[in-house]
Amino acid sequence: MVGVSGASGTPYAAAVVRGLLAAGEAVDLVVSRASRLTLLDETGIGFRDAHWQEDLRAWLALGADGKPHFEADLADVRYWAAGDLAAGPSSGSYPVKGMLIVPASTACVAGVALGLSKDLLQRVASVTLKERRPLVVAVRETPLSGQTLKQLVALDEAGAVVLPASPAFYAGATHIQDLVDFVAGRVLDAAGVPHQLYRRWKGELGEARSPG
Repeated sequence: MVGVSGASGTPYAAAVVRGLLAAGEAVDLVVSRASRLTLLDETGIGFRDAHWQEDLRAWLALGADGKPHFEADLADVRYWAAGDLAAGPSSGSYPVKGMLIVPASTACVAGVALGLSKDLLQRVASVTLKERRPLVVAVRETPLSGQTLKQLVALDEAGAVVLPASPAFYAGATHIQDLVDFVAGRVLDAAGVPHQLYRRWKGELGEARSPG
């Protein structure tokens, strides 16, 4: 299950969904109302429930530079409207392996930490925790307030993986997409999903600057 909240960082979400599909994973997707405004601002794409396949395909095609670079097969994607609290994933009996919230806004973090269910995204996160399934929260905000830090600690104590969207540079990034893919790869790592989104550290200084 992938939940997209209203924080800046829609390229992270696109990279995670592409990575899951490339790994042969089926994806249940919920896109919050707030995230649609962010998506429109960052990409120019309007996300509509009635045309979600068309809009999602356009979104996933974009690289972090705003240009089309990718092609995704949506056969294994099931979309759920954010306002549909009767959706399948709102129940613990619905079969999902876990949930990835990417990016996670501070409002989303607060809602999940407090156990709120104001929309389907928060409801599924609460179900994921109560069912003891993996929950990865890729928080995207800076600086972090003391209240948000407390809420992140609460999520950690509840069993979630708190994964700040913090790109690293040791993997030899040369393009903005490399930085996005690093974060997406770390999200997939936390979920136990295999991928080849970034060059892993092997204990050799300067390896990222070596050719090949």
